[in-house]
Amino acid sequence: MSAMQSRAARLETVLRRAFSPAVLHVEDDSARHAGHAGARAEGETHYTVLVVAEAFRGMNRVARARAVHQVLATEFADGMHALSLTLRTPQEWAAVSSSPRLDDVVAIL
Repeated sequence: MSAMQSRAARLETVLRRAFSPAVLHVEDDSARHAGHAGARAEGETHYTVLVVAEAFRGMNRVARARAVHQVLATEFADGMHALSLTLRTPQEWAAVSSSPRLDDVVAIL
């Protein structure tokens, strides 16, 4: 992965390789965390991530989060501070997507 590539692009690449997601959305939230712990002036420290992947089937929330953190360990070691994760199977995502609260979910992404 190129150092010239943005961290968001690197996250997308790693997550696609690891989980083959049906849906993937990575948003850099660093500007909203300026002045907070772990924030750096150059940004690229805080992210909201949505991954919808069959790979999560049979895994509980903690196992899913651990799997994502494990594949992104290099990014954490290189200055990424925080992730807000939404990790679903396609079936779980379909159930959420059919609910009237979908706009609430999409609004935070």
